[in-house]
Amino acid sequence: MSSVKLYDMNAKEIGKLDLSDALFNAEYNEPVIHQAIVTRLANERQGTKSTLTRTEVRGGGAKPWRQKGTGRARQGSIRSPQWVHGGVVFAPKPRDFSKKMNIKAKEVALFSALSQKIRDNEVFFIDEIKVEAPKTKEIVKFIKAFDFKKSVLIVMDNADEAVLRASNNVKEVSTISVNQINTYDIVKNDKIVISKKAAKQIEEVYGE
Repeated sequence: MSSVKLYDMNAKEIGKLDLSDALFNAEYNEPVIHQAIVTRLANERQGTKSTLTRTEVRGGGAKPWRQKGTGRARQGSIRSPQWVHGGVVFAPKPRDFSKKMNIKAKEVALFSALSQKIRDNEVFFIDEIKVEAPKTKEIVKFIKAFDFKKSVLIVMDNADEAVLRASNNVKEVSTISVNQINTYDIVKNDKIVISKKAAKQIEEVYGE
């Protein structure tokens, strides 16, 4: 077990939080993290792009002009790729970009990325993530208290409607519930904020 600082919403240190070394102090594994991110981005691709090849473009059956004697370059069809409205060379067609990654590898990537963030002092554990009112100024106050300069990911133990509404208009802040935590969001955001209950839920779900 390792201990990390526990804060309140005003950035005041109020104690320590004991966490599992297996989950929150895991060895850094860049290849698996890279695989997880590539898989996530690939699975988000729609793969619906489609254009026509020269055989699919309507028209162009007749030869534009005779082969010789005109002084112009020989042409066989006005639907050849070099013509305006002609077909596309190696035209993109709908395809499936999705990739698969086994569950164990996903877990290794997640906790490797999260553990490295903790070692880099980029993860903050909060006793309870709550706001007095569902207003933007409440989250802005929270950000200023911790002096966050870039993107912040808030991981909550439940989908608190007040926190969600308060953070909606703050571009730098994104919120997810603990069951949505993933490697991509951990790596993408500059700072990670996790509630005490969320951290304990992670240990309950992924702990041995």
